[in-house]
Amino acid sequence: MTDMQPVWVVIPAAGVGARMAADRPKQYLPLAGRSVLEHSLSHFSRHPRVRGIVLSVALEDAYWADLDLYTEVPLHCVPGGKERAQSVLNALQFLHALMQTEPPEAQDPWVLVHDAARPCLRAEDIDTLLLELHDDPVGGLLAIPVRDTMKRADAGSRVAHTVPRAGLWHALTPQMFRLGCLKRSLEDALAQGQQVTDESSAMELAGFAPRLIEGHADNIKITRPEDLVLAEFFLQQREATR
Repeated sequence: MTDMQPVWVVIPAAGVGARMAADRPKQYLPLAGRSVLEHSLSHFSRHPRVRGIVLSVALEDAYWADLDLYTEVPLHCVPGGKERAQSVLNALQFLHALMQTEPPEAQDPWVLVHDAARPCLRAEDIDTLLLELHDDPVGGLLAIPVRDTMKRADAGSRVAHTVPRAGLWHALTPQMFRLGCLKRSLEDALAQGQQVTDESSAMELAGFAPRLIEGHADNIKITRPEDLVLAEFFLQQREATR
C-alpha cells in the first residue's frame, strides 16, 4: 500500500451524546484506560497512509484541552456545528483551504470521515477500505449486511410490516470520499435543507452511488451506556490476542 496516495482523516467530535445521560459528552467518557475519543484517534494517529487529522470540537468544549494526546501526524482542531454534517463540513472547508498550498495534483485528497464515538475500529478494516477504494471513481464506506429481521413501525409503535433484509446494510465509518466532491455535496445538501445523517447520504443526494465495503460488526458506535461495556470487552479481547 506504500505506492498509494496519503489520505486525510476528519473526526466530528462536537456532539453531546444526550442518550448517554452522562456528565460529559460521550466521546470523553472513560474506556479501558483512555477516553472514547482517544481510542478513536489512535487508529489513525500512526497509520502510514494518514497525512493528517482534522477534528471538529464544540466551541464550549471543556474537555478537549485536558486530553494528553500524541499523534505522529498533524492534528488540527476546528469549531464544530450543531449537527454532525456541519461539523464535517467545517473540517472539509478548513482542509480545502489548507490544500491550496499543495501541488495541484495533491489538492483533492481522499478523506476518511470517522465517528468520534467508534473506538473499536479494526486496523484491517482501514486497510481494506483504502485498498478497495483507492482507484474508485466515487468512494464508499464500511458497512455490514443486515442479519436481523427488520420491522417498520406505525405511529403507534406497532409493526406495520416486515422489511425484506436482502440488500440492506448497516452503515459504519470510516466513509471515504474525495475532498472536493464531498465538500460540494455537503454544501449543496445543507443549503437545500436536506437531512444528512452521514457522508454517503450527501453523496447519494448529489447523484453518486458509493461502494459498500464489508467491515466487522464490532465497529460499534457508543450511543447508550451498555455500549461502553461491550466496547471495553472488544478492546480487551483484541489486546489479549496481540
